[in-house]
Amino acid sequence: MNTLSYKTVSANKKTVNKEWVVVDANNEILGRLCTKIAMMIRGKHKPGFTPHVDCGDNVIVINADKVKLTGNKFSEKQYVSYTGYPGGQRFISPKELMAKHPERVIEKAVRGMLPKNRLGRAIYGNLHVYAGAEHPHQAQNPTTI
Repeated sequence: MNTLSYKTVSANKKTVNKEWVVVDANNEILGRLCTKIAMMIRGKHKPGFTPHVDCGDNVIVINADKVKLTGNKFSEKQYVSYTGYPGGQRFISPKELMAKHPERVIEKAVRGMLPKNRLGRAIYGNLHVYAGAEHPHQAQNPTTI
């Protein structure tokens, strides 16, 4: 057999096949759900994965307000942010964040699992999280997982 005939095929922006996927977060554990979402957004579940190209799917997460955290993390975990001013370090627990913006808990978890570069920031745009069961992406004909 001619071993020179094997070629590694790298995907690029034009050849990649991006799909739309709906994920229901109802009664799912936050970390386990978000690792699967991060892999789908990155495209690692596809055989033609290319590390330097946005080859992942567009993921729609519904029922983000019904996601669960194990142990005491719901009240004891802390998200840290900084306003930029002296003494401007702010802390918020998932319990408080779920009361105000339930979709941000999933967004923060997935963002932390993506690469910290310009590709990771571009890939993050493929995530669409909604607190309820409705989403405005019906025209894309998403498949349900």
